[in-house]
Amino acid sequence: MADSEKKNLKEKAAEEFRLMLLIFAYLAAFFVAFLTYRRLVSREFGVTSFHYGFALIEALVIAKVILIGKALGLGRKDTGRVLAIKVLRLSVIYAVLVGIFSVLEHAIEGLIHHKTLRESFEELLSQGKWEILGKTLVIFVAFIPFFSLWELDDLLGHKKLFDLFFRRGVKQSSA
Repeated sequence: MADSEKKNLKEKAAEEFRLMLLIFAYLAAFFVAFLTYRRLVSREFGVTSFHYGFALIEALVIAKVILIGKALGLGRKDTGRVLAIKVLRLSVIYAVLVGIFSVLEHAIEGLIHHKTLRESFEELLSQGKWEILGKTLVIFVAFIPFFSLWELDDLLGHKKLFDLFFRRGVKQSSA
């Protein structure tokens, strides 16, 4: 492998890792805040640090799901629509993708606990469908500001929005 190819591969890996961290940070903050809200409203004193750890792992998994969807070109079809419609479209597509991964996660969890796929899906349909539907709805709402920023970054140019938010001394053009 040539040096330029190695450098290009390292740059791609670094960019992928940076995106993963940004997506994870956003989702982690959202999930932890939502879990805390749920705990306080329903007075679920049984929420332990384990639940917060699970929320962080879930944020990491969903961040990777988003990057996989991005790599597959999911939702990238240029519809020529206004930004608000593009954001809603991406939010729906990725929320559905997360819902699908939740169903797969439930099936895998069942297999780990020595259940058949049929038993896992019967359990999912009897008690877990509302939780997955609720989770998908919450994810959809969380994705609206996320994809708004994502699309704005795309329109402004690669990493310019990030630089505006997180770099000192970035000159902002006056309107």
